[in-house]
Amino acid sequence: MHQEKIKELEKTINSDYSNITGIVMQKNGMKSYENYFNGYTADNAVHVYSVTKSVFSVLVGIAIDKGYIKSVDRKVLDFFPDYTVQTGEKTIQGVAIKNLLTMTAPYKYKTEPYEKFFASRNPIQDALDLLGGDGAVGEFNYSAIGGTHILSGILVRATGQSILDFARENLFLPLGINVPHNVVLRNKEEHIAVMNNKNTSGWAVDAQGINTASWGLFLTPSEMAKIGQLYLNGGMWDGKQIVSAGWIAESTSEHSRCVQWGNLAYGYLWWIIDGDSYAALGDGGNVIYVNTKKKIVVSIASLFMPDAKDRIGLIKEYIEPIFDF
Repeated sequence: MHQEKIKELEKTINSDYSNITGIVMQKNGMKSYENYFNGYTADNAVHVYSVTKSVFSVLVGIAIDKGYIKSVDRKVLDFFPDYTVQTGEKTIQGVAIKNLLTMTAPYKYKTEPYEKFFASRNPIQDALDLLGGDGAVGEFNYSAIGGTHILSGILVRATGQSILDFARENLFLPLGINVPHNVVLRNKEEHIAVMNNKNTSGWAVDAQGINTASWGLFLTPSEMAKIGQLYLNGGMWDGKQIVSAGWIAESTSEHSRCVQWGNLAYGYLWWIIDGDSYAALGDGGNVIYVNTKKKIVVSIASLFMPDAKDRIGLIKEYIEPIFDF
């Protein structure tokens, strides 16, 4: 590697990306660079925000591979037979799992009520109540919290296990990822306190004890890189097929497009960067980046800050050139 490019990268991180806590870079499955910032070490997990969504996509794929869920075309309400559809509400009946994965489900709001979900005693019920409305099924409509969390309810009902138990058995333990316990957040103060606490680890649960699909997972940069490497490997890990290559290909192909945020293509809870690369992206600048052509995986863990500078720009301009040798 070119040490000068490494120095330039670290200078740029310190000046323009000061909330980064750790970076891991891998090529051809081998770790090429690893460094930590802001007092963090390799052992400190970080709340990865919406990177959780992409990890959850892996779990949905595993559940489909194992036959717990027949296909992404199954209707959402098939998993909630006890749910009462409101009088005159028809749109919700046409919403499939695929619409939740591709952010193409309609909702009965213009601005997502984050606070409502965080304070709710039953956020899956509330999310179902807000699903549907006058919008069209199939149009991109990003749901940061509630819509994706419906997938948690589906996975629990389909597998008969808690999310964390299913994830441990089928993904975390095989890859050597340590998510030790649930993170219970009883109020707004606790929520804020754990988000930038480097001693927190685990996975947040809602008031019903269900792990959150859209946020709430704490991972180290090395653990994030393992998810990326799993995808680059076509779902294989230590000679075992963890998730099917078919699911990986399908979930990292364009199914919808987000015009308002840089006209980015979207797969199944993965962002499609270009023809060779895709990424899991979370608030604050948390990233799992995979370049299939160059066989590169980059993970970046970051503390939350509003309007964090784009990490894909950092990767394309400063990190990928390090591998051009």
